Amino acid sequence: MRVFDFDGTIYDGESLFDLYLFSARYDAKVFRHIAPVLRYAIKYKLGKATLEQMEHGVGKVTQRYLRDLSGSKGIDDLRVAALGEAAKAGLGDDVLAGDAAHSIAKAESDDSTGGLKSLVSAFWDRNMSKIKPWYHPRPDDVILTASFDVTVGEACRRLGVTRLIASTINPETLEVTYLNFNTNKPKRLREVLGPDAVIDEFYTDSKFDQPMIDMARKGFMVKGNTITQVK
Repeated sequence: MRVFDFDGTIYDGESLFDLYLFSARYDAKVFRHIAPVLRYAIKYKLGKATLEQMEHGVGKVTQRYLRDLSGSKGIDDLRVAALGEAAKAGLGDDVLAGDAAHSIAKAESDDSTGGLKSLVSAFWDRNMSKIKPWYHPRPDDVILTASFDVTVGEACRRLGVTRLIASTINPETLEVTYLNFNTNKPKRLREVLGPDAVIDEFYTDSKFDQPMIDMARKGFMVKGNTITQVK
């Protein structure tokens, strides 16, 4: 089993920060969240924030950001446009029409995130090219990331990766329910895959993932497209 960090490892950049910037094209008021997001991203990469600080700070910033999205006309227009495309896909075909109707009903019942799923889909339409060329998915791969399941999950779906362990959000309250950061990573991996899970290879761009390297039979540090075995 291979386990991969996501941002900076198989994705060229920080996907959550890129998503913030991408969402600003639909509603400029999300720019108010860029500075705190960048601040916490830097602290995370430098290992200068405790788990408690990250859970408190990132939780508050994320909730405010999602609340802005939930009331954004620009984001809602994106959601409505996606529903229109789904409806068009079913014209003249009962099976496709049924699928489109299901998609419409599901999206209409998911307004608590203010079109987040449509935003994420549009984001990955534009940014799948930032998945690094050396990464070729295998059936037993696991993506282990501090980013959120609602964002990275779509990239995993497109890659064909079925096992994602990520930070989570309550879609109704918009609260961060789990921050998959630092020591929470090995803890959560054991909870999901079992205490006896064997990691053959672990890939990361951060030395602060040392607990995961220690768990793995082999560890690799990634810098750009250069991969160096460190264990």
